Amino acid sequence: MTSELKNLKIELRLELQNILEYWMNHTIDSKNGGFIGQIDFENHKNDDADKGAVLNARILWAFSAAYHLSKNEEHKNTARRAFEYIKNYFLDPEHGGIFWSLHFDSTPKDTKNQIYALGFVIYGMAEYYSISKSEEALTIAIQLYKKIEAYSFDPINKGYLEAFTRDWKLIDDLRLSDKDANEKKTMNTHLHIVEGYANLYKVWKDETLRQTIIELLTTIETYFINTENGHLRLFFDENWIEKPDVISYGHDIEAAWLLLQCAEIIGDTTLVAKYKKHAIQIAEVTKEGIDTDGGLWYEYDPETQQLMAEKHSWPQAELMIGYYNAWQLSENQDYLDIVFHNWSFVKKHIIDHENGEWFWGVNSDYSTMQKDKAGFWKCPYHNSRACIELIHRI
Repeated sequence: MTSELKNLKIELRLELQNILEYWMNHTIDSKNGGFIGQIDFENHKNDDADKGAVLNARILWAFSAAYHLSKNEEHKNTARRAFEYIKNYFLDPEHGGIFWSLHFDSTPKDTKNQIYALGFVIYGMAEYYSISKSEEALTIAIQLYKKIEAYSFDPINKGYLEAFTRDWKLIDDLRLSDKDANEKKTMNTHLHIVEGYANLYKVWKDETLRQTIIELLTTIETYFINTENGHLRLFFDENWIEKPDVISYGHDIEAAWLLLQCAEIIGDTTLVAKYKKHAIQIAEVTKEGIDTDGGLWYEYDPETQQLMAEKHSWPQAELMIGYYNAWQLSENQDYLDIVFHNWSFVKKHIIDHENGEWFWGVNSDYSTMQKDKAGFWKCPYHNSRACIELIHRI
């Protein structure tokens, strides 16, 4: 497999370069600052679109992480642009949180503190600190971590609550998006809090933070991983009463490798051993979501037995890392074959070879999904991370 892996690495390096060039060439907002809030599937820019905190935090992370590999000063400059924009416009100078969204002219729009967004800003700031040694970036990351611990952490039942008002009061609508259940504790937010915390720990070896990560990984294992079937549980109330929902194949396989990586970063051998087992079990059950063309379906509803017959781009990226990780752990050739097959699917159906970047996804008939190329949720994060992770691992 050596030659095939070498070829995959070459292709991923080129694709990473293409992804980053797309964002540098098409999304810089020279009029209002930062980055344009939306580009549609036909590459039409919407200069008046709202700007999302998650998009900007993920841009910050992607260009910072890529710089480690590329040593391209344009990548570092783009990361700096994202850092300055988040610091100057998304960071709440009064209450110390992160605005969920801004108007196109950089004025605050939705000022709620969605903990998911704070987790991503921590993730991005820590990565930016690692390439810039900006004490401002590290300070912002630490302050946001302390805000989450002060307001979102549930000291009685453990875990983290979803969202708050700008001044950290309780809020009625906790949802990340319209498709999510309005519940107080979610798998998605816990996954990305621990991701942000672990990235912060890489650059700030604080023992309290380490113990917090240990507890968080233990909480995730206790409540969110269904060890009976290997899938993730997605939604709970504050007392850990589950609100059954769909199986999300992309989140399953993302968690499989990412949670293990977090355990490895803090060096907890007990958790590493547990999450190695989870990584294999989750990879095994996620096979049920892989189509014969190598693509990963989006979601399955066990109650109605209905498959959401779409193949979104981000689960493909996570599949590549998750199954490469499973192959590294087990040396089971089937897992590596899944990676190669999926990459062929991505090249054929997901990458926009004409205009650059990845489409949102394809429908069951391979028609392009008519959703953002860049936007509130469509970011250079999953796809660039898949490239970066596999380049490092190969």
